Amino acid sequence: MKINLKAKNFELTPAIRSHVEEKLGGLDKYFNNIVQADVEVGKTTKGQNKGNLYFCEVNVSVPNKLLRYRKEFDDLYKAINDAKKGIQNEIVKYKSQQ
Repeated sequence: MKINLKAKNFELTPAIRSHVEEKLGGLDKYFNNIVQADVEVGKTTKGQNKGNLYFCEVNVSVPNKLLRYRKEFDDLYKAINDAKKGIQNEIVKYKSQQ
């Protein structure tokens, strides 16, 4: 499975890249026909004086469908971890419909 990683509004560090690859690299054990995973991590602002908000959006290409999940948190690593759990659930749901 190929993972395409993109960062928005901040610099992608090697630590973040390795965390994403570690967490999302094992998705193909839930469904072996995953073509690729597009992952976007980024920083948004919630508004004035609210602080930074980080997001992780995962788009997984499977035959005849695109599965997607997005999670926002005040911590990037929490957003990545929760996005992994969410996309796993989406993959399991898709697999059960097959």
